[in-house]
Amino acid sequence: MAKPSATELQQAATAVDVESFNYEITLETSAGPIRLTLDSQKAPGHVRNMVALAESGFYDNGCFHRVIKDFMIQGGCPEGSGRGGPGYEIDAEFNDTPHEPGVLSMARTSDPNSAGSQFFICLETVSHLDGQYTAFGRTADDESLAVVKAIGNVATGAADRPQQEVTITRATVTKTPRG
Repeated sequence: MAKPSATELQQAATAVDVESFNYEITLETSAGPIRLTLDSQKAPGHVRNMVALAESGFYDNGCFHRVIKDFMIQGGCPEGSGRGGPGYEIDAEFNDTPHEPGVLSMARTSDPNSAGSQFFICLETVSHLDGQYTAFGRTADDESLAVVKAIGNVATGAADRPQQEVTITRATVTKTPRG
């Protein structure tokens, strides 16, 4: 199945109803499942974007291409190189969520409005990222945080790349009506 175009992904994101539903994404990884609760109150555009990417299969058969011990694990690059994206960028939604263990945030270049598909999950408190990167979710439970921490302990080589690939087999979305 062909991956959707940038235009199709952006259109799909606009259809994600963050007013009526809460969203959770489960990343099935080679290290175990990571359940992420998304925060559409703080970053509705980022939640719409990640839900659309996950529902389209964009993250399926990907990897965590960058792991920095005691800092973060990063995935979401379609090339697995850290240089790829969905073909578009989204605007920053900086907020007051602290970057602490388990927090999901969007990777970007030096341009604050350059996020696309790459995300990272914090391993420790990294307060120098607060207000500089868009935090838009967190691990949903202790088991998910344990998987994130296990990935954070893998041996890495050049460019912080895991020596043994850590894959994302599939990303699934669960939506529940807001109560």
